[in-house]
Amino acid sequence: MDMLRSQQIAEAGLTDWRKLAQGLHTRYLVEDFGSGVRFVVAVGEAGDAVGHHPRVSMGKGYVDFELVSDDAVYREDDGTERVVEWVTQQDVDLARRITEIAADHGLDTDPASVSEVELGLDTAQSAAIAPVWAALLTGSAASQGRGTPSDEIREATGRVPNLWFSDAEEHETPRQRFHLEVYVAPEVAGQRIADALAAGGTVVDDSNAPSQTVIADQDGNKGVVCVDVAAAGRD
Repeated sequence: MDMLRSQQIAEAGLTDWRKLAQGLHTRYLVEDFGSGVRFVVAVGEAGDAVGHHPRVSMGKGYVDFELVSDDAVYREDDGTERVVEWVTQQDVDLARRITEIAADHGLDTDPASVSEVELGLDTAQSAAIAPVWAALLTGSAASQGRGTPSDEIREATGRVPNLWFSDAEEHETPRQRFHLEVYVAPEVAGQRIADALAAGGTVVDDSNAPSQTVIADQDGNKGVVCVDVAAAGRD
């Protein structure tokens, strides 16, 4: 399906939903976990009927949904077509159906409370450093450029924030003003580090390994692979 432009999404009148980053987001308020589960089951059945489903997260008193299509078609001005992750008509249609289901369940919505976090790095060599961040953040090279024509890093299940790259002129490596902490299970930490090194990264500090291993990309940007060894019962 064609991706929908912002104006088209606005014209759909989805009062319960907000367009954030690539998708449609909303939050519904539930009295308890059981009522939330019943609501999600009903939404799942509606998704089964059309072969499309939202991403779902639940917490105390709320159920969050995100709707996005991973096969949206984007057309350049010259007619070139690209497949991207974006909102399509099927997302709009399912959003309307979810709103109806929420009304049937007597649920209120709180769309103003939804948010989406993405990360950005200024770099003159996104193609070179992107594999390092794909390895650190997701453990999968397939996350580089997933659903986007750029080198952006997007994890398929949305468990980590998207990382995008902003063009910058080549410059001497400055002191980094932020870092990322990537928490992983103990059994995958070694492979995560190895993948980042194979992609061109370097270990700059392993004095606190295996709890913390600091990896730098070719620009000097740092990420820390973190393992809670105490919780895992390991030294």
